[in-house]
Amino acid sequence: MQLQDIYIYPIKSLGGIRLDQWTLEEKGLTYDRRWMLVDMNGKFMSQRTLPAMALLQVTLEENSLKVTQKMNPDHFVVIPFASKAVGKIKVEIWEDIVEADVLEEQYGVWFSEFLGIPCKLVSMPESEKRKLKPKYAVNGESVSFADGMPYLLIGQEALDELNSRLEEAVGMERFRPNLVFSGGYAFEEDQWDEVKIGDAEFKITKPCARCVMTTVDQDTARKGKEPLRTLASYRTVDNKVMFGQNMLLLRGKEVKVGDSVISLKK
Repeated sequence: MQLQDIYIYPIKSLGGIRLDQWTLEEKGLTYDRRWMLVDMNGKFMSQRTLPAMALLQVTLEENSLKVTQKMNPDHFVVIPFASKAVGKIKVEIWEDIVEADVLEEQYGVWFSEFLGIPCKLVSMPESEKRKLKPKYAVNGESVSFADGMPYLLIGQEALDELNSRLEEAVGMERFRPNLVFSGGYAFEEDQWDEVKIGDAEFKITKPCARCVMTTVDQDTARKGKEPLRTLASYRTVDNKVMFGQNMLLLRGKEVKVGDSVISLKK
């Protein structure tokens, strides 16, 4: 088995970026979900309720992020990494409330005009510690603005098996993994407790429960019933539909495509 793909999603719920190699941090891959759109009450925004967010693609530029409208590439905004905060607010991500930096109003205006809803762009200060729940943490780890865990691993075989059951195949982008491996058998990752990828080692924390976001076509923002309906028919555990495994980093500084993937504990 080997590492096939590496993805980061710098702004939560917007289009992801595939990389050939990348650095690892406790909170997740560098730049992964370190920015987020929030409504005027500070609550996080996502494709679950705003599918149009799928039509915003993020790319890495030199010292900045560039966000482009997929349907209208001439419309974009550049967000320098060095953007100064104009204030701090408490933001809500599921059950967590953390402090975030509010970036300049011009960014919020750009996103608000596209999405048709007032919002702000926030970033996570390096000093902010959004702790994992104690039952999942190993050494008191923190996470970014991700839904709950620093890393998400999925096997390509699992997607291939799902697609064999669908009338129309879906891409891995529906599931927003950080790390995708090839080889092995479908859903082999369900059996793992620890995994080594190259020189890095990860602890599997829990299966990833999937939601309606998987039904949003990332090219058109249209919502359907698949693949969630089919997944639910054979991947439901305790009323949750599982696909992929959440992880935290035990040790390591980098991963690259082609790294060996080895289960350390089952």
